[in-house]
Amino acid sequence: MTIRNTDFKHVSYLWDDEKAAELAGDEVALLIYRSNLLGADLRLTNYGGGNTSCKAMAEDPLTGEMKEVMWVKGSGGDLGTLKRSGLAALYVDRLRNLERRYRGLAHEDEMVALFNHCIYDLESKAPSIDTPLHGFLPFKHIDHLHPDAAIAIAASKDGERITQELFGGTIGWVPWQKPGFELGLMLRRCLEENPGIRGIMLGSHGLFTWGETAYESYLNTLEVIEKCADYLEQHYKGAGQAFGGQRLESLKADARRKQAAGIAPVLRGFCSSDRHMVGHFTDDPRVLEFINSSDLGRLAPMGTSCPDHFLRTKISPLVLKLQPSEDLSNVQVLREKLQPEFEAYRAMYAAYYESCKHDDSPPIRDPNPVIILYPGVGMFSFSKDKQTARVAAEFYINAINVMKGAEAISEYTSLPRQEAFNIEYWLLEEAKLQRMPKPKPLTGKIALVTGSAGGIGKAIARKFAEEGAVVLLNDMNQERLSVAATEFEQWYGKDAFATAVLDVTDSAQISEAFNIAACAFGGVDIVVNNAGLSISKTIGDHTEGDWDLLYDVLVKGQFLVTQAAVAVMQKQALGGDILNIVSKNALVSGPNNAGYGSAKAAQLHLSRLNAAELGAEGVRVNVVNPDAVISDSNIWAGGWAEGRAKAYGISVDELPAYYAKRTLLNEVILPDDIANACFAFVGGLLGKSTGNMLNVDGGVAAAFVR
Repeated sequence: MTIRNTDFKHVSYLWDDEKAAELAGDEVALLIYRSNLLGADLRLTNYGGGNTSCKAMAEDPLTGEMKEVMWVKGSGGDLGTLKRSGLAALYVDRLRNLERRYRGLAHEDEMVALFNHCIYDLESKAPSIDTPLHGFLPFKHIDHLHPDAAIAIAASKDGERITQELFGGTIGWVPWQKPGFELGLMLRRCLEENPGIRGIMLGSHGLFTWGETAYESYLNTLEVIEKCADYLEQHYKGAGQAFGGQRLESLKADARRKQAAGIAPVLRGFCSSDRHMVGHFTDDPRVLEFINSSDLGRLAPMGTSCPDHFLRTKISPLVLKLQPSEDLSNVQVLREKLQPEFEAYRAMYAAYYESCKHDDSPPIRDPNPVIILYPGVGMFSFSKDKQTARVAAEFYINAINVMKGAEAISEYTSLPRQEAFNIEYWLLEEAKLQRMPKPKPLTGKIALVTGSAGGIGKAIARKFAEEGAVVLLNDMNQERLSVAATEFEQWYGKDAFATAVLDVTDSAQISEAFNIAACAFGGVDIVVNNAGLSISKTIGDHTEGDWDLLYDVLVKGQFLVTQAAVAVMQKQALGGDILNIVSKNALVSGPNNAGYGSAKAAQLHLSRLNAAELGAEGVRVNVVNPDAVISDSNIWAGGWAEGRAKAYGISVDELPAYYAKRTLLNEVILPDDIANACFAFVGGLLGKSTGNMLNVDGGVAAAFVR
């Protein structure tokens, strides 16, 4: 693959002539290629942001005539992963003729429905609100991006003057206007008044650039953004001087992480007053520079400028008043300190809604903050799922970059509150939200399943992930854990899980696992004590070491993990679920089973004791009793199979059939069967059930409770 080196310093030149030559003659393929290159560099655009287009001649399927068609990124999607199926294709003449139907700014939303009458490809994606922005410009290839370097100029007080001087009149300027039909007409008018320009800066919004070929557009886009970035760099002050200089020092990295893990569950509890939220934490150097600065108090309340940023980060962040090294050990005291801050934020948001709402505005949404800044420590973001929380954090970092650049060259300006509201509560945005799929049962829930790199544990973790939860995968075997992590990323993506090496007999590793869950997701809602082992020996052959190992892993491990889980759940004050994977052996007496069977009985009764104690806090404790789950089990890889076969006077190969035949249903029990039982407890239908036991053993009469 041949990639030319260029002199670009602030953007990446990724164009490959050989690859482009393979696509020659297919303007749509070149559009997708260019889009993917632009989306691969986050300095050019952010996840899901921006849109690109091309215009080319195509045969009308009804008349056979050649017509000009525009392919443009459709509603939703991401440039970096854009495919042909993500494009909308429209007849250009029909789109432009919609101007005859346009009744003015107060009625522009009605134009969106008319876009469907311009569709060329009936299989194409739904056209986005930005469609007319591309349609009313004559160029064959157009890029509309939201690069931080350009928005910093667009969102500065002197943005129009700086744009004129920096580009010598070759970049036009259009003042802020909400995306839509009117903005498309404004872009056309700007071009008519400034013939020969190479692009247009949108006030507080972003950048339009173009070319007659895909390559010309790509290169023009890079050159304009590079020039903006270089201009900002020339105006940045020395280290520690941005944002009025540093007001305080960050904690050391380990201390920041410890504070983040300690406070995240408390923050998550407050942010989940409307519904369960999933969190994300970052102490990126750009975040620390901003939150430790003298200008934080002035800039943070102003909010963001670019609509792409604002829609994901909310009107403004919550800035905590805590000291970086605040003592977080007393949860009650901490909650008392934070309660007024959250109440003030919710009141601010309600006042913003009431002062800006229209007669037809959708009802007020969740008034809790999305972005929370903890000076000296880092930034938290909370949203409906991990990906949305992570992306919100990334967008706020974009906003920080914009503020830094704007302050360096002029003075940062944010969207007026009314304009921000008109975007956030736009009826078209509300309609898009209403079209979103219904959340899965475990959306917003965080699960930690011990021993989840294989066997029953992995099956449970998979079931929870499939039902919308995020999962902390863990195992005491690093190699086994790495394999499971690779599988989960392929199945569910990188945001669905985190990992921790965990030996349930090691208090330090347990604490670290919950800290990882807190920093990765904000806390924990579901804990499944699944890790275990089996030893089958006669009482004479049983050693003291065997006994201690069984009780350390099964009983002490369950106790220690539950203890740590409860501490996190108490911080969140959201209740939770603890599921203990025990065994039918907790109820059934069998040969060669003194250590294992008695440890399982202890696990069962410990579950009852925990249920009795924790019910008042909304923490449910329930038990699933498997039997003879042989598939992919660490237990059966050891000597347990041989021990049980010896006890029953059969061979190891005969065990699966033997276990199935002794059940009332004559069924082999699989890991997925146990996973389904666990989901039954936590999926929402048994929310008022605790202290219960569910046998998943095919029916073993001796294990009946009554």
